[in-house]
Amino acid sequence: MSAVPAPSSQSHAAPSGRASGRAELSQPSPTGNRLGELWSILPEESAVDDAGVLHLGGVPVTELADQYGTPLYVYDEAGLRRQIRRFIDGLSARWPASEVLFASKSFPAVGMYRIAAEEGLSVDIAGGGELQLALAAGVPPEKLHFHGNAKTDAELRMAIEVGVDTIIVDNTDELDRLERLLTQPQKLLLRVIPGVEAKTHASQATGGSDSKFGLPMDQALAAIERMRAHPLLEFEGVHLHIGSQILDVEQFGEAVSKISTAGEFDVYDVGGGLGVKYTYDEVAPSVDEYLDTIVAAARAHLPAGARIMIEPGRAIVARAGVTLYRVTTVKRTGRTFVAVDGGLADQMDAALTGQRFESLLGNRALDPWTETAQLVGRQCESGDLLVDRAPLPEARVGDLAVVATTGAYGYTLANNYNGALKPAIVFVRDGEARLVARRETYEELLALHAPALER
Repeated sequence: MSAVPAPSSQSHAAPSGRASGRAELSQPSPTGNRLGELWSILPEESAVDDAGVLHLGGVPVTELADQYGTPLYVYDEAGLRRQIRRFIDGLSARWPASEVLFASKSFPAVGMYRIAAEEGLSVDIAGGGELQLALAAGVPPEKLHFHGNAKTDAELRMAIEVGVDTIIVDNTDELDRLERLLTQPQKLLLRVIPGVEAKTHASQATGGSDSKFGLPMDQALAAIERMRAHPLLEFEGVHLHIGSQILDVEQFGEAVSKISTAGEFDVYDVGGGLGVKYTYDEVAPSVDEYLDTIVAAARAHLPAGARIMIEPGRAIVARAGVTLYRVTTVKRTGRTFVAVDGGLADQMDAALTGQRFESLLGNRALDPWTETAQLVGRQCESGDLLVDRAPLPEARVGDLAVVATTGAYGYTLANNYNGALKPAIVFVRDGEARLVARRETYEELLALHAPALER
């Protein structure tokens, strides 16, 4: 094994809440590697011990991998809850008539829905599946807001029957359905296209003039009049969303300004989309900077008595989550390829949006990082690249690769490419780990094919 350098004088105390009897933990910045730069993108409750093993929520990643297997989604529960409070407390302090909704598409796990409910978040759901998950987690129906550009009759009927608080109407065909299905008043918002071209990946931009979501302003105004004229359509206000992983907060202010031209309403849901820091060099706005921008625009353009809603998703869960992998193969063939036991089947965002991630070897975090490697997955695609040019120690088979800031959309987009099994989810806190979603089994993979197997 490579020599382990002593932590530099820049070493910091480990986050509080460590279990008694464990090794001393710290957040060092050793010479010879980039670990010191990773603390700002690893979960808040991260630290290493003197042997160079990464601990998450006080639990060594080696123990997590041994107990639960890999690939494995691991979430810092204390960090999740802390980030939720930053949004709720920060917005209410600036604009008391406000509500924070969790954009659950970013991490639709029952365990996460339960945390959202416990911390006082309302929840943004899209589709019958997310509705069922939220209800199973104990989220009260009156805390649910039902989104989607192509809701079916069955889904609308389900939402109405369970009593969701608000349905966000996307189009006039949906109004036709609601007029036919409703037998009692239902609170509604209308999604309006604000005409803001978000500075993000094309697949993540949703507020431009050619968006598939919502109605352009002229059609929106006509739909609003139609809703106001119907006795069962309780129109409350408008909704917008300009995109995801947005790092320029001024675009949120621009969206608020543009939506104000639709008129004065009781509710303005200005969506989510706040970006996060994924890489060493990326700079992301703080929650405070985001809220300051939203509220300043609201004070300038919206009625003083209006209710403001925001919908953070990625900004709540991304940093809190990492993915653990076991190194299965190392090839040095001109380039170094470090292959792991997962890939785009559990981390589709890298292939879908080209998102860059950063990584480390969780069992050798203090070793000198002397190699630049392609951290690749096991799926049959050349594009199955988890981290391009990853600075790492010289990797060995059996090492634990940790990909940081994967708490958003990893589980959401997990799939069965090459028959891969969807990973388990573990929450860690105060030195304890708890399983919140078990790993898929081969029996479950085959169960859907029972009709063919029974022939």
